[in-house]
Amino acid sequence: MLVVMGANGNTGRKLVEILRREGQRVRALGRSPERLAPLTALGAEVLTGEADDAAFLTRAFRGADAVYTLLPVDRTSPDYHSAQRRKGEAIVQALRDSGVRHAVALSSLGADLSEGTGLLATLHDQEERLKTLRDTHVLLLRPVSFFENFHDVLGLIKHQGISGDSVEPDLAIPMIATRDIAEAAARAMMARDWTGHVARELLGPRDLSPHEATRLLGASLGLPDLEYVRFPDADMAGALVQAGMSETFASLYVGMTRAFNEGRVQPRHGRTPENTTPTRFEDFVGELARAYAAL
Repeated sequence: MLVVMGANGNTGRKLVEILRREGQRVRALGRSPERLAPLTALGAEVLTGEADDAAFLTRAFRGADAVYTLLPVDRTSPDYHSAQRRKGEAIVQALRDSGVRHAVALSSLGADLSEGTGLLATLHDQEERLKTLRDTHVLLLRPVSFFENFHDVLGLIKHQGISGDSVEPDLAIPMIATRDIAEAAARAMMARDWTGHVARELLGPRDLSPHEATRLLGASLGLPDLEYVRFPDADMAGALVQAGMSETFASLYVGMTRAFNEGRVQPRHGRTPENTTPTRFEDFVGELARAYAAL
């Protein structure tokens, strides 16, 4: 049995689909029975509960050969750090109490830094908690920016004719498709061939700047002159709050992009064949174009 947290989300749903295609027994965890229903149709066992409920997670993890864990993001949480800490503590307690021997944990590049990274600091804290597990072999997956994040700017493009963020326009950073993260997690959960605590970076096919990504996205949308605008940090935080996110989350978000801009979030060993994944942004923009057309 392989257990997948966050089965409603970007990586979790794809991971369940891959594992079921491989004939694996899968237990899919999430909050929404309605959103989990398609996974039941795939043959997954579905359990609903909260990510900060250690008793629920312990029951869900028990008997698993491997577990995929993550910290679900709640952008509206008024105290983001505290909310992520409760989830992280529950996950670690459940891994310990259930006796799981192998866990794959979604983390991020930059999680090796203890401070000055905004949102990524919660992932550093979770990595430190996971290190306290003595009887569980933990594989940390460290991607950076998801291609799927561009869904967030489609409304801005539709209504204001620009794309924008608080990342410097020509700063090339590793970007990745979540399907490639799911593939890496699936291979690891089926093989269970690592021991101790191991970190693996996942960097996508190449580093990509917001300027270049916007050019490729604009071409796919039929907007060849689409412009990327670098918003000042304060303006970006204000826009996130106006969009319904908490002030805490917004502040941590721009703290993260500031760390990118300052060059603090970097691969430990540079780009290698092992940490380079196959899906190109050019292969992904069709999904964004379909979502844009549906707005």
